[in-house]
Amino acid sequence: MTTLENRPNTALLVIDVQNGVVADAHERDFVVANVAAVVDRARDADTAIVWVRHASDDLVPGSDKWQIVSELSPGEGEPIVEKEYGDAFEDTELEALLADLEVGRLVVAGAQTDACIRSTLHGALARGYDTILVSDAHTTEDSTDWGAPPPEKVITHTNLYWTYQTAPGRTAGTATAADVALEGD
Repeated sequence: MTTLENRPNTALLVIDVQNGVVADAHERDFVVANVAAVVDRARDADTAIVWVRHASDDLVPGSDKWQIVSELSPGEGEPIVEKEYGDAFEDTELEALLADLEVGRLVVAGAQTDACIRSTLHGALARGYDTILVSDAHTTEDSTDWGAPPPEKVITHTNLYWTYQTAPGRTAGTATAADVALEGD
């Protein structure tokens, strides 16, 4: 139950599934296939799909690294939000777009778990959205050389704490790609 008034709809937010982001990601093909399955389910359920694409010095707009992976393709009328910060709400039109679509509940999938996924999950919940993480449709690269846990532990930990995340008047949690509730389910 979102705290946003007159926002009964759900949207699937597909974050940063770009060539340069997921090239070396943990279980890349498995995760991309699960993202594709959720996208297909969302389309079948007439759930809005919003794509998010990151730009940076390494992800230069127009470059191959910046492009969404070839296994996924935004459909006609599915907006792409361009961002430069981890939280997809920061300095983007995402909030205005979701308001126009009357969205109060987000289903989140994509990359990278320990950066843009976490930032956007927290940003959404803090802004009043109900926020569900697709537990088997997000990934990250191996950053153990910089002191991070192995990617499978980062993913497991994020799923664990988001399963029990709470906020007044909002719901959070996780669901698998096969089980996540979408608009027309």
